[in-house]
Amino acid sequence: MSDSETVPAATGPRTDPAPAAATTGGAPDAAPRTAGTTPEGHPEATGGAPALPEEALKIASGYAFSGPALDLGALIWDGRCLPDAQIRVPLPMLNRHGLVAGATGTGKTKTLQLIAEQLSAQGVPVFLADVKGDVSGVSAPGLPGAKVQERASEVHQEWAPAGCPAEFYALGGMGHGIPLRATITSFGPVLLSKVLQLNRTQEQSLGLIFHYADQKGLELVDLKDLRAVVAFLTSDEGKQELKGIGGLSTATAGVILRSLTAFEAQGMSPFFGEPEFDTSELLRTASEGRGVVSVLELLAVQDKPQLFSTFLMWLLADLFHDLPEVGDADRPKLVFFFDEAHLLFNDASKAFLDSITQTVRLIRSKGVGVFFVTQTPKDVPGDVLAQLGNRVQHALRAFTPDDQKALKATVKTFPDSAYDLEEVLTGLGTGEAVVTVLSEKGAPTPVAVTRLRAPRSLMGPVEDGALDRAVQGSPLYGRYAQAVDRESAYEKLTAAQAAQAAERDAVREAPRAARSGGGRRPKEEASVVEQVVGSGLFKSLARSVGTQIGREITRSIFGTARRRR
Repeated sequence: MSDSETVPAATGPRTDPAPAAATTGGAPDAAPRTAGTTPEGHPEATGGAPALPEEALKIASGYAFSGPALDLGALIWDGRCLPDAQIRVPLPMLNRHGLVAGATGTGKTKTLQLIAEQLSAQGVPVFLADVKGDVSGVSAPGLPGAKVQERASEVHQEWAPAGCPAEFYALGGMGHGIPLRATITSFGPVLLSKVLQLNRTQEQSLGLIFHYADQKGLELVDLKDLRAVVAFLTSDEGKQELKGIGGLSTATAGVILRSLTAFEAQGMSPFFGEPEFDTSELLRTASEGRGVVSVLELLAVQDKPQLFSTFLMWLLADLFHDLPEVGDADRPKLVFFFDEAHLLFNDASKAFLDSITQTVRLIRSKGVGVFFVTQTPKDVPGDVLAQLGNRVQHALRAFTPDDQKALKATVKTFPDSAYDLEEVLTGLGTGEAVVTVLSEKGAPTPVAVTRLRAPRSLMGPVEDGALDRAVQGSPLYGRYAQAVDRESAYEKLTAAQAAQAAERDAVREAPRAARSGGGRRPKEEASVVEQVVGSGLFKSLARSVGTQIGREITRSIFGTARRRR
C-alpha cells in the first residue's frame, strides 16, 4: 500500500491532560460547583481549553483507561480536532485481534508503524509484512519537519524521533533479509494446495501423499522430495502402498507434478528447504527490554500473492502449533500484522477457510494478536471478522456502485454511532480513521473519528546498504543464510531404486555365471550387492516400504508439522 500523501512522521509519549481542579465561582457569593463542570453545569475541558461537547465527552470517557494503553490520536467531533479527548487502545486487548482497513493512500502503513513502535516500547514483539518495501524505516528515527510538528500540536503529542530494534527477513532470501524457509513437511498439504492452486479433489490426494510420507517417516524437505514420493506412489512398486486407503490416480498425480514443475519454473523453489525458520525467533526482545520488530520483505514476490499470503499463514499456524496456552495475559506475546489480507482469502477452499477461522479463534489464548490489513471489511470472511475486536478504518472511496455497496456494508460492521458514518468514511483525510476498540472489560468502545498521531520512526524505506549491513550483522544471519540439503525422502527413495536395479542385475547375471562355470563371484565383489539388498533401507522401501523409516509425523489444525529445528 502506498501512503505517499502522509507526512514522514513519528509518535511520542502520550500527553495526559491535567486533571480538572474543583473551583468556586469568581464572585465571593457564587454557589460552589462540581469539579469538571462550568457554572452552568456543562462539561469543562482540561488545561483551559474550551469545554468538550457533551456527546464528545461521552465518547472520550469510553477511552479513559486506567491500565497501560497505546495512544492512537485525538477525537474529531463536528469537524474539530479535540486534543483533550485522547483515543487509546488497552495493551491487554491487543491479543483480541484487529482490522486496519482503508483505500490505498489513506495512511494504513503509517498506522501500522504507529502501533508497532508503541508495542515495541512496551516490550511486545511485532511482526510486519512489508509488501511494498516501505516499512523498513521502522528501525530508524524519523525526520522532523513542519508537517510532523503541526500534526503533533493538533493531537497534543510530544514528538521525538526514535527507531525500533528490528530484524529483516526475505522469503527464500529473495530480497534484503535473512532467508526465511520452510520444509514441505511442515508446510503441510492444506497450505501447499493453496500455493499450487489445486482443486478440492487434488488437495485431498495431496493430503493422502502427505499421510503416507508421515506414516513412513519420510521427511519432505524440499520440492524434489515431494516429486520423488509422488513418482514412487504411482510406480508399479508403490501403487500397492495406497491401495487400502483409496489410491492415487495417475491423472491426479500428473496434475500435482505439473503444478510443482510450474512452481519451480517461476523460481519459487528457494522458499522450501532447510534450515527451516524457527518461528520462536519472532518472540524476541532486545537487551533493553523493547520488543523486536520483525519485518518480512515481500517486494520481490509481490506478484506471487498466493505464495506470500499462504507463507504468512504458515508462520501463524506454526506459532499456534508450538506456543503454550497463557490465557488472558497483561500484554500479548506477539502482535502479527497480516498485510494484504484479502489475498489470503481469495479462491480459498473451505478447508483452508475453516483452518484460518479456527487458528484465529484459538491463538488468542496463546498470547498472539493478529491484525488483518486490507481495504474493506468485506475482504475478510464473516467468521473471521467477528473475532476482530479492534478496528481502525481509514477512508473509503465511493466512486462506483460496487464502492457504494462496500461502504454501506462497512458501516454495518460498526456499533451504533452518533456519527453519520457513510458521510464520515468518504470524507476522512490522510491519517484520520474511524476507531472502535475493546475496553479493559472487553466491551466495544464508542465509535470515535480520530486524527492519528505521527509515527516516531522513519516514514519510508531504509537505504539498501544500511539494510544489508543490518542483516549481515544479525546473530541470526549465520544460522539461516546458507541453505542445507541433507538426506531426506528423495535420497532415500533414490537409494532404494538403485538397490532394486542392483538386485535385478544380480538375478539376471546369476544363471549366466552358473552356466559359464564361474561359480560364486569373489566375496568382495558379491558383498556390494549383498550389502545393498540386505540393508534395512532396501527392505523397508524396495519391499513395498512396509515399515516406517523415521518417527511418525503428527499434524496440527492447519495440517502443518514440526519435527526438526
